[in-house]
Amino acid sequence: MDQSEFEQIVRIVTEEVVRYLGAPGRGVAGAAVGDDEICPDCDLNCAEKCARKTRAVVEAGADRISCGPSVVELEAGFAGLIDHTLLKPEAARDDIRKLCQEAMRFGFASVCINPWNVPLAAELVRGTKVKVCTVIGFPLGATLPHVKIHEAEEAIKLGAQEVDMVINIGALKSGQNDVVESDIRGVVEVAHRCGAICKVIFETSLLTMEEKVRASLASKRAGADFVKTSTGFSTGGATAEDVALMRAVVGTDIGVKASGGVRTFDDMKKLVCAGATRIGASASVKIMEQAAGSASLQAVDSGSQVSNSY
Repeated sequence: MDQSEFEQIVRIVTEEVVRYLGAPGRGVAGAAVGDDEICPDCDLNCAEKCARKTRAVVEAGADRISCGPSVVELEAGFAGLIDHTLLKPEAARDDIRKLCQEAMRFGFASVCINPWNVPLAAELVRGTKVKVCTVIGFPLGATLPHVKIHEAEEAIKLGAQEVDMVINIGALKSGQNDVVESDIRGVVEVAHRCGAICKVIFETSLLTMEEKVRASLASKRAGADFVKTSTGFSTGGATAEDVALMRAVVGTDIGVKASGGVRTFDDMKKLVCAGATRIGASASVKIMEQAAGSASLQAVDSGSQVSNSY
């Protein structure tokens, strides 16, 4: 890819993120022609704000929509989007047992733990739908490539079914794209050879927008199954803007995992609406409790509306 092609990708992605944020876009002549309604102060962000127009876009053939919380609520089975996470170095065996029990109780996608805890977690969730996820080169990403490969291979042998690896952040910031891609590919290949999937952690709070684009492209070329925002151990976590950017670059064939600072049900909804297909959270149980409370309030409101209509 030459510089002009790269700059074009950055421009397109920037426009997509600006559109997601709801900033007024450039007018498109005739864009509203044939539409049965032009909303007041229309900024062409119909999929963000209008459920009816969003449905029309889907019916026209779209298979993914980036939409606002006013358009869509998460389905009842959204617990399956969550990697229930405990990566604190002081996590004891009883903490891991509790984590696994919670994951099985709520039906979370996986438990995400440090490699040392993989054998215990694998034993506890065996026979359930909950998978075991672990981290590679965590949290700095500066581990030597062959060490990351060996760590991933050993973790999978012990029972890990998903591995979340941290990229070589320094190499990315040094413009060594080939080094970054090769580092990712090594872990991806061993994961796939052993029947596991690989998620690639960027640590977005440390990166410029241009670096996030390059990391996304390197991950896609290396065959990664997911791109992931953060470790949760740096200066910031997941943002809807970063998720939208990553989704725009990798397209629909790769998952996007939002991780770091996801503490509430509202946080989760915003990230899913921005394009996340997996959420990493240590506050998973709290999120589920908030979701249950939200559903109860909606049921009460619905009942009130029915009773008032008679």
